[in-house]
This record gives sequence, structure tokens and C-alpha cells, in this order.
Amino acid sequence: MRKLVSLTYKKAGVDIDEAEDFIKRITPLIEKTRRPEVLGKIGGFSGLFSPRLDEFKNPVIVSSTDGVGTKLLLAEATGKYDTVGIDLVAMCVDDVIVVGAEPLFFLDYIACGKLEPKKLYELMKGMVRGCKEAGCSLIGGETAELPGLYSKGKFDLAGFCVGLVEREKIIDGSRCEKGDVLIGLASSGLHSNGYSLVRRIFTQEEIKGKMAKELLRPTRIYAKKILIVLKKMEIKAMAHITGGGFKGNIPRVLPSGLSAVIRKGSWPIPPLFRKIQARGKIEESEMFRVFNMGVGMVLIVSEKIASEVILSFEKLGQKAWMIGKLIEGERKVYLE
Repeated sequence: MRKLVSLTYKKAGVDIDEAEDFIKRITPLIEKTRRPEVLGKIGGFSGLFSPRLDEFKNPVIVSSTDGVGTKLLLAEATGKYDTVGIDLVAMCVDDVIVVGAEPLFFLDYIACGKLEPKKLYELMKGMVRGCKEAGCSLIGGETAELPGLYSKGKFDLAGFCVGLVEREKIIDGSRCEKGDVLIGLASSGLHSNGYSLVRRIFTQEEIKGKMAKELLRPTRIYAKKILIVLKKMEIKAMAHITGGGFKGNIPRVLPSGLSAVIRKGSWPIPPLFRKIQARGKIEESEMFRVFNMGVGMVLIVSEKIASEVILSFEKLGQKAWMIGKLIEGERKVYLE
């Protein structure tokens, strides 16, 4: 007669007790991002946020969701996980700011094969740091242990950000005109794009060793500084330079009848990009299509105020350059 074996969820690969202990451990960490508008406590079924709408006549909710991509594989190879948490927040909040919205709150989703509290805590430390840099609150999330779908040690991240902007102040590129100037804000490195290509170029030994710090440098968060500048000057359009590079992102904010000319050599391209290009024998056009090339955000402003805008960012510790202008055309980007 076959002996019956008593099964539990833990034996099947999901440890509920460990998950609950993890939530208790990260709660004090998450509380560091708390804004006055946050209601309730971490650990509920949903996050509560009561926005202060006194200053708005016609508020518009802005949202964005994103991930970190295969940069996670570099984190796994090096055993360093805190910076990709910053990346996750940055990819979402920097998408929200391009329309002029203030990021209010953020939620995360972590899926893994096996709950590893030490690794996940490092991820959460990065997310908290990112939220503090962006000025938004981490109000909830989900950690899903999915054995069978993810092997042990494997995981994925996704994030979701919500912001708020006055309808009349939405930045959508509609006010752009011929002769306006493109201003590039310096990136911190590769940010979170192009890593499938990077992993083909550098060896595992290089990724784990001398290249680790540079390749895992977190994405720059521009939100707070842009909001400060917006209070003083008009920004007509903004493009977050992520996947697709210059040619894939700038046209998304251009109105019909206009194109952009980017002047190569108008800003210093960091050595890392040149190294990638040389090692991979990559065409220049492909580099500008895949990577940010040292410019993580592009702003479009009137030529009259361009110098003042650049000075304002430099006073905030953010390098900026005039990198091009708008011309007549049909929403294309030209490199000259």
C-alpha cells in the first residue's frame, strides 16, 4: 500500500512565514519615504494616498510603469543588488516628469523563484533611496515567490509610479517651434538600456571585476531638479533618453512639422560609450539608437532662455549642454 506524504506550501517551494518576516523587516525602511499624504500602514491590501489638491484647478493624474531589463543579470553576476532598485524607480519617475508632473508615489513588484531575504532587502534599500531622491513615497508592492516559473536565484522587477500635474501646465511639445534649442542633461552612465548588447561585448570576468562598478552605476533621477527649474522657466518638451536612444525618444515629443538636429561634439561623450563602440565594432548610428551617449534627458526650450536654463541646472549640480535645435521636418532626428 502506497504511503501518503503530507504536503505543505513550504515543501512546494513557497514559504509564507519567511515572506511575512521579510515584510516586517522592510517596513521601517519604507517608512523613510513617507510623505504627509500617505495614509495607513505598509502591509495592507492596497496603498492609500490623499493628494493635496488645493493648489490645482484641474489636476491630471500621470502614471508610468517600467522595469530594469537585463541589467538584472549583471546584478546577479556581481552579487550587488542595491543599485538596480534605484534604476527601477528612476525609469518610472523620469517618465512621469517629462510631462511636468510631480511624482507622488511608487509601487514595486518583485517576482522570484525562491525568497532570499538578504538579496531582496538590498533591492528594497535601492528603491527607498530612489524614492527619496525623487521625492515620492513607496506605498506598497508585491513580492511573489514563484517556484517553477523562476529558478532559484532568478528574479524580475517592475515598478509603477503616479504623479500629478495641472492640466494647463502639461508639457506635451505642442508649443515647440522652429529655432527652439535642445538641452541635454548629463546621464550617470548607461542607465538601464543596452545591456543585452553590453553582455555580448564584455566577458563575465570583466563584468564581475573591473567593469562592475561602472556598468552597475544607477540611473540618474532628474525629477526634483527639473521641478525646481520649471517653477522659474518654461520647458516646452522633454524626452527621457531610454531604449531607442535619441532617434527613438525625441520624436515622441515633437509636434508635426518639426524635426531635431543633434550636434555631435557639443557635449563630452563618456569613455565607456567609446569603449563599447570600439570593442563591439558598432556603427555610430547604432550607438545613438541604443544608448544615451552621456545624455539621459533632453529638454526643448526657447533659444532666448537656453543659457539661463543651463545655468540653473548647473547651480543644482546637474551638467547640461546645448546639443541641438529644431528645424522644419516630420518628427525625425538628424545627427550632424
